[in-house]
Amino acid sequence: MLISTVDILNALADYNALVLFRTIAVTRDGSNILISKMNLSRKQYYSRISRLMNACLVKRQNGKYILTSLGKVIHEAEKSIETALVHDYWKLKTIDSLETCEDLPMEELHKIIESLIKDQKIKESVLVNRHTARELTISLT
Repeated sequence: MLISTVDILNALADYNALVLFRTIAVTRDGSNILISKMNLSRKQYYSRISRLMNACLVKRQNGKYILTSLGKVIHEAEKSIETALVHDYWKLKTIDSLETCEDLPMEELHKIIESLIKDQKIKESVLVNRHTARELTISLT
């Protein structure tokens, strides 16, 4: 069965599913403890577990739910998203605003990004996307 990005995003789409996914990622407790921690009905809990399993993010091993290899990759990506939202959202908005300034040289924008964004993955994403977008704009004109 081929899993798509849409399948993964749908599995994590509601708050409780995301919390359950995060909890599985960081806990070694059994499923009963997870149910009591989540304050979900059994049906709500198992429907979310089922979606996570169908998206190949979680598997059951020795009676416990653990992340699959894909789940570990997605968990790392989700942590990067959370970092961007919690720590860098307004900085990213500022960078977006500065990008619209036609008088600002690319080197200056690069320096600003370097000084504002501390997380290396986020910084690389912003720099790569900015560089590619500017190249595309220049080649289209």
